[in-house]
Amino acid sequence: MNDAFHTGARAATEAMRAVFPPTPLQRNAHLSDKFGADIWLKREDLSPVRSYKLRGAFNAMRKQQGQDLFVCASAGNHAQGVAFMCKHMGVKGVIFMPVTTPQQKIQKTRIFGGDQIEIHLVGDYFDDTLRAAQDWCAREGGHFLSPFDDLDVIEGQASIGVEVEDQLGRMPDHVILPVGGGGMSSGVSTWFGDRTHCVFVEPAGGACLRAALGARQPVTLDHVDTFVDGAAVGRIGEKTFELLRNTRLSDVLVLSEDRISTTIIEMLNLEGIVLEPAGALAVEAVGDIASFVRGRTVVCVTSGGNFDFERLPEVKERAQRFNGVKKYFILRLPQRPGALKDFLEILGPEDDISRFEYMKKSARNFGSVLIGIETQRPDNFAHLFARLDAGGYTYTDITNNETLAQFVI
Repeated sequence: MNDAFHTGARAATEAMRAVFPPTPLQRNAHLSDKFGADIWLKREDLSPVRSYKLRGAFNAMRKQQGQDLFVCASAGNHAQGVAFMCKHMGVKGVIFMPVTTPQQKIQKTRIFGGDQIEIHLVGDYFDDTLRAAQDWCAREGGHFLSPFDDLDVIEGQASIGVEVEDQLGRMPDHVILPVGGGGMSSGVSTWFGDRTHCVFVEPAGGACLRAALGARQPVTLDHVDTFVDGAAVGRIGEKTFELLRNTRLSDVLVLSEDRISTTIIEMLNLEGIVLEPAGALAVEAVGDIASFVRGRTVVCVTSGGNFDFERLPEVKERAQRFNGVKKYFILRLPQRPGALKDFLEILGPEDDISRFEYMKKSARNFGSVLIGIETQRPDNFAHLFARLDAGGYTYTDITNNETLAQFVI
């Protein structure tokens, strides 16, 4: 372990205690039983700003004594950390956020910062927001606070590892770290060094670490899916990648956005734990290494809990699609009396219609109908489609056709 980094991370952790207490490290009985392992959650979702981002903001800002203007770009969590510290330190903050940022995160940022901050909503994607913030800072002055690509921020995020080691009283066998721009993952993994096995997990729509490892340098993704907004970064940081460049590809897991949704629902329903999509990454990733971690101690960093409950219907929908219990299809339905009744009789006892909409009403003999079906078990669909085939119906399953689905669903 780098002695200077170790000393800095320890000092940052101790300094934080004047502002906020350590986040809990909690053993989770449900996950431990489910995977036959000793699984602990590092509850960054229970920090004062409901994410770990407060750590990096605190450390970077405390090292800029005398500075009275700070500028940042954030999808929400870094913004809240900076806003919290601006109010605590009595300095001004100018915060740039994507236009697509959930309202819950925007409102909380305003609450944490009060009169000390102003917010600018710019860009549909984080990288656009970042450029706008850097341009403004270059024109107007102030100290730019990178959400991840800053050594002081990285050092601050490493305090998670310091606390885990102190709270557990021993080395965990595995630590699972979500990855966005790499600030937290690089800091915590550098703290542990070779003393424990770190696993990194990214959303499929923002797998910038895996892309960088493949190219041996940071690269810009062609497209970023903003669903996992706390980790939807199109290019990993230069400084963070330097700390992560020796990561094995086999230690980087990539999860689909729909799959992540299943964990949000599971943890909410079974454990009463509210996780944002990025906060659920580490928990869902345990399933990919279940056979490897059996009987071992695993720490999952639940990186944030800033979840806008207006998104819950979308999360539920994604989870149902991933679990195979909800599908959408386009059906050609005869335009005659009794045709709808005939179709309804084909449905099984566990099949429910969640969507029914005529897409073309001018056809004389047949009409195209968009139908959404929810059921209790995935194999019910095989039986339903078999009955539709036997009845001579023409239909197209569009559940996983993203291009078509975004226009009609």
